[in-house]
Amino acid sequence: MFTINWFDVIPVAITFLVIIFVQVLNGYLHILNDNVTPKNADTNGTVTETDCPISENIATTPHSPKRISISQRTSLTLSNGKLEKQTSLLDCDSHEDEDTLSLENLFPCDQSEVYASKKISFIIDELIQTEVNYVNNLRKGLINYGNLQDCENLPEGLRGEQRQQLLLGNISEILELHEQEILPLMLRNQRDLKGLFDEFSAHFEKNNLYCYVSFTMGKKSSMQLRQENREWLQSYQTTIKDKLGIDSFLVQPIQRLTRYPLLLQQFISEFYKSGISCKPVLSAVCKLETRLRRQLDVVNQAEEIPNIDELNEFDLQQQGNFRRSTEFDAQHVPTKKKYRAKIFLFDRCLVCTEVRKRRLAYRQHYNWEHVELQRPLELATANANKIINLLVKQPDKDKGKREEYSFVASEASVVKQWLLATHKIIEIARHEQLQRDTFSLPMDLVLGVVLAIWLIWQYL
Repeated sequence: MFTINWFDVIPVAITFLVIIFVQVLNGYLHILNDNVTPKNADTNGTVTETDCPISENIATTPHSPKRISISQRTSLTLSNGKLEKQTSLLDCDSHEDEDTLSLENLFPCDQSEVYASKKISFIIDELIQTEVNYVNNLRKGLINYGNLQDCENLPEGLRGEQRQQLLLGNISEILELHEQEILPLMLRNQRDLKGLFDEFSAHFEKNNLYCYVSFTMGKKSSMQLRQENREWLQSYQTTIKDKLGIDSFLVQPIQRLTRYPLLLQQFISEFYKSGISCKPVLSAVCKLETRLRRQLDVVNQAEEIPNIDELNEFDLQQQGNFRRSTEFDAQHVPTKKKYRAKIFLFDRCLVCTEVRKRRLAYRQHYNWEHVELQRPLELATANANKIINLLVKQPDKDKGKREEYSFVASEASVVKQWLLATHKIIEIARHEQLQRDTFSLPMDLVLGVVLAIWLIWQYL
């Protein structure tokens, strides 16, 4: 028989209470983080409500009617006794013209009317069949060129895992995405187009297609490596009886990404020509087509990143995901130097470069927590909408902030989209910081502690 005294019970009870308290506190903090909606984004780079106005115009896509965007919703609130219009910053994102508010989209529709159109059925069949071909071609290309290290006569310039990675980039990641995610969702939703388009759009929300951006950033190194070993690669191509060669294989990802919006535009055009009234399907396909086009824009912009010179020890690969690049007429305030600049937005920083014909010269970079973006409100409205001032926060709080750059865009709409993009990056960074600051105990650790306490209590 075991005898139990207070010295045995108290440590066990305290341990259990501490574990329960930490888990409850952690859950409570998560609830608070999820429910907090910042009214301004003026920390870690100021973008206030006045800095990201929402257009009152109803956006449209080619061959589509006008649609009211979710990001264009406004509410009326009382402020100082006056009725004012306010815009939710949560809706102030880069997808202004995608989602519709029509109540008809909340209910299913009869999609048999869509499939009754032979041309639309042909487009859907082509979308799925070309996806099957794309997956097969990528798989075949990796079989042909993914194991070059096994070749005895492989030239020195292609030896090693690092060279293999430079040659093919992350094409295996692209294959995995389409083989395990995109193609299966197309096949299981052949008779549910809204489900097909919605599930495809969900991959953009998860940023799963960023693999195409990474692939494009490695394109220049791959082309250079192929050019240096062109003679051997052509000989190897003949040996394995590959009629198209490695160049054709490595151009397929960008060709495929370009093909998606073209097929969807054909779908939308035929949708209207046929007079189909299934609006949920139309809303879903317009949303997907818009996101594909925007992803393609980012991919095209990413091709310029390897052209940035004079980086010295600054590593762009360590700056998180690339989001957008925009050209401005820039003035570096401390030196009063003016030049044509291209600004690259990454998850962790903003990179300033100088445009010099076909190349870009690195100038400065600024981490988001150290900068603030402002508009020169003292200028005329028309000019102020085209200007952004970048201020750097001083380490000494008494010194405040120093104006570093003044960016001038050709159109006010360029500034608007740029501010929307920076706002989104800052919000993502802030959310990640909140997640890192949340204290939690992993469940396996909790179970391990409980088991250890039970064993001590039983055998000591």
